[in-house]
Amino acid sequence: MNKDLVAIFEYLEREKGIKREIVIEAIRESLLAAARKSISGIGKVHIQIHPKTGDIEVVTQKKIVEVVRLPEEEISLTEAMELEPNCQLGQWLEIIITPQDFGRIAAQTARQIISQKLRGAERDVIYQEYRHRVGEIISGTIKRFVRGKNIIVDLGKVEALLPERFYPKTERYQVGEKVQALLLEVHDTEGGGAEVVLTRSHPGFVAELFKQEVPEINDNTVSIEKIVRDAGYRTKLAVRSYDPKVDPVGTCVGVRGTRIKNIIRELNNEKIDVIPYSDDMLQLLQNALSPIEIRKLKINENLVSIIVGDEDYPAVIGKRGMNARLISQLIGCEFEVQKLSEYQKHVALQMEELSKSEDPSIHISPLRIEGVSTLISESLNSAGFDSLYKVVSASPHELTSKVPGFNYFDVADKILEQMKHKKV
Repeated sequence: MNKDLVAIFEYLEREKGIKREIVIEAIRESLLAAARKSISGIGKVHIQIHPKTGDIEVVTQKKIVEVVRLPEEEISLTEAMELEPNCQLGQWLEIIITPQDFGRIAAQTARQIISQKLRGAERDVIYQEYRHRVGEIISGTIKRFVRGKNIIVDLGKVEALLPERFYPKTERYQVGEKVQALLLEVHDTEGGGAEVVLTRSHPGFVAELFKQEVPEINDNTVSIEKIVRDAGYRTKLAVRSYDPKVDPVGTCVGVRGTRIKNIIRELNNEKIDVIPYSDDMLQLLQNALSPIEIRKLKINENLVSIIVGDEDYPAVIGKRGMNARLISQLIGCEFEVQKLSEYQKHVALQMEELSKSEDPSIHISPLRIEGVSTLISESLNSAGFDSLYKVVSASPHELTSKVPGFNYFDVADKILEQMKHKKV
């Protein structure tokens, strides 16, 4: 018995999932070349490998003739009868010509082709086992680090790659540690094999974790409509319920936060904001900011600008602007935030500049402001503020004290917008 070959067969079947027949065929093809080099004076060669014992036979066929003219293809009747007493002229005789050390050569050859011809078979196993699982969470054990902080994860039959760029910078791993990750892709390698690529930084990893924890997502009662993430720091997901009796946010969070706590633990305490989804972008924005009050909002093409109280500004922006960036990705629009105090200073400065304008239109009476209610306009005229000049020259306190229901900064915005369009 060729124990070395049998051990290779069993290893590849058990650890790599490669069928013994595929291994034997690959070895047989490689040994044909070795046989032709190590055995002289032969013609066509066949190699037989016993799948259970690993025994190898090199066989050639020669025609029985009276006079040998082609030694590689013919054998004399005398020599043939020594091998097969009942043979006859013209018959083809199978002759075993296995060299004495061919088992050792076979084992060496087998080891070489594990990293060569068997890559194709291993690739097929990888594709068959993992390609249809792209987008699923799979578990493995960290085996080693390669090329810096790239991680090789042992999945059992194959090894997968978890690149450094595909896991949060905040996470640290040790060899032998268990890890969960999202199967991102399976692709061909330059060497003819296949590679399984994992990720823990993709937003889909968080979405799949919620699917594991929240049965209502799997049965389509609740759906994750949008998810954005700064891996390691914060995730925002907008959820919708298709059952009016089911609260999507409460369902994802769980009783006393039990469901979301499990996910946060897996993500090493990454913050997760679960918000109600809305098809209306402004409502989705308000949901994402709740309970923060938007003092003023402007939409200019692909830009949404909001004004919030000074005390709310840090929470809206977030650390290193992260929260504002995620909100921008969530609503699918550029997003900027300004403090209320800064906005008011800016408006006051513009109103002061307008009061110094030489534009004669600001002195026209009676006062008309586009976008301001007739009631406010009439109240301003009645109070003596019957031109733009008189309005922009007055202080906010003076206007609000003399005109009931007057909102200085709302009206100031309308005036500045009106003058801006006039110049255009």
